[in-house]
Amino acid sequence: MNTTTDTAPQLSEQNTKEKIFKILNLSVPILMGILIFFNPFPHTTAIKEICFYGSVIIVLILTCFKKIDFSFKSPLALPFALFIIWVFIGLFFAIDKENSIHDFFSHLLRYIIFYYILINYFNSKKLLGCLSWIIIISATIFCLGGLYYFYFILGNAVSARFAAGFPETPINVVNVSLIFALLLSFHNFTRENDHKKKSVVVICVFIMFSTMVLTQTRYALVAIILSLFFLLWKHRGMLIFVILTLAITVYMAPVKNRLSLNDYGTKLRICQYSISYEVAKDYPLAGIGFGANTYIKHIDEKKYQNRVPKNCKCGVLGSPHSLYSDILLRTGFVGIFLFFYIIFTSVRVCWLTIKNSDDDFIKNWSRCIASVWIGIIVIGFFEPFFRHNLEVILYTLLAMTTILWHLNLRAS
Repeated sequence: MNTTTDTAPQLSEQNTKEKIFKILNLSVPILMGILIFFNPFPHTTAIKEICFYGSVIIVLILTCFKKIDFSFKSPLALPFALFIIWVFIGLFFAIDKENSIHDFFSHLLRYIIFYYILINYFNSKKLLGCLSWIIIISATIFCLGGLYYFYFILGNAVSARFAAGFPETPINVVNVSLIFALLLSFHNFTRENDHKKKSVVVICVFIMFSTMVLTQTRYALVAIILSLFFLLWKHRGMLIFVILTLAITVYMAPVKNRLSLNDYGTKLRICQYSISYEVAKDYPLAGIGFGANTYIKHIDEKKYQNRVPKNCKCGVLGSPHSLYSDILLRTGFVGIFLFFYIIFTSVRVCWLTIKNSDDDFIKNWSRCIASVWIGIIVIGFFEPFFRHNLEVILYTLLAMTTILWHLNLRAS
């Protein structure tokens, strides 16, 4: 009798512990989803920090109690490891070591952790779809709120570039978020059978397309057009309709005035590439250091402008306005090669999955993610990515690529 009496509380306590662990497990994807949802919104840093570090702590607790099987299996494991090792070595040669060490943890290791949490907790078809809807709804709500604030509360004219002067979410962040969300929307529209959900997607696309055009950013138009050609090639009727609609919208909008290749913005980009290359020649192996402030505080642009051709001279830029130039300057020629290894591996995974998968869901999703990669690669020539909003987008894309790789392995 005593044995039975003693066993009952033990079983009850064990059940309570299991429930707690189950709740903790379920809370991780919820917290990560909230972080991704609030990514484009300014003044939400505290929410995003709580979600990230809360997820990390919960994962560590669950790992310590052996309640999750946390996997590091990924086609990007080796490229990531090589890039991390090289950046770490570069810390010893950095011009501003303190800033480089800070950015090494804040802008690299942090998002590698973010990536691994995503691939472990959104590792099913259903959760991948949920992740896409979080990104779409987030971008749409941001557009609605941003348009109302910019044009009605601030009273800007329609000819003004949307998001100019926005805190924490400048124009480049807006466009990367929109391109990612738009491509996910078009994919969901082509695969969705529910007419209500299709209607929601159409509304979201209209709002996001309008917002993107109002930013008056040329590279965004190039990126979305190239991406759509790849994504919708099998849906040529829709592709023609979308491209014609976009062309008419651009013709009617102020962005048409910025389509010249001889304007100041184009010359500024050429100047930036030229100066970045000249600086890289002085720091070819390990770069100037991984810290974002190193270029601003320690590089004399005027000195390097004397080296570039006369037609490439311009005013002081303050930073390399390109993902590839930024990586090159921070990590040297070895670092940019290893970074391209990460991108090449991701694109290769998408291509092999499209080519070899027998699962239509995985094949079509891989085509969608590959189209996003086309957009990101194009944008990389014009914008740096080392800011938290864009890093969330980049590492979410890397995670979705890996999730599809895992799904394909399980399906084969």
